Amino acid sequence: VQLQASGGGLVQAGGSMRLSCAASGRTFSSYVMGWFRQAPGKEREFAATISGSGVSTHYADSVKGRFTISRDNARNTVYLQMNSLRPEDTAVYYCAAAFNLWWTHYNIIRPANYDYWGQGTLVTVSS
Repeated sequence: VQLQASGGGLVQAGGSMRLSCAASGRTFSSYVMGWFRQAPGKEREFAATISGSGVSTHYADSVKGRFTISRDNARNTVYLQMNSLRPEDTAVYYCAAAFNLWWTHYNIIRPANYDYWGQGTLVTVSS
């Protein structure tokens, strides 16, 4: 599986941005898809994830209520809609795919459980 993230850029605080991640392959719905982010000087952290069917989602507390993850299995694409952006949201955002991952809290937030990673897209939120 190859993942290609896009949609990053510069936005003012309070603004919105949508990230996309296109995946190759024919079994996209078998993958839990996640978005992680890494700010300068910090470790990569979980942001949001969505089950293969799209029925289940989970968010980090820091983005809950502001970010929405969704997927279109017909287009092999996962999205991250980010609203009410804050300067602390500035980071490189990575999409990731986990094949047939058992949906538990511990599993879905752990980067090591994701098998494939996109190249990352930079989101900069100015104050």
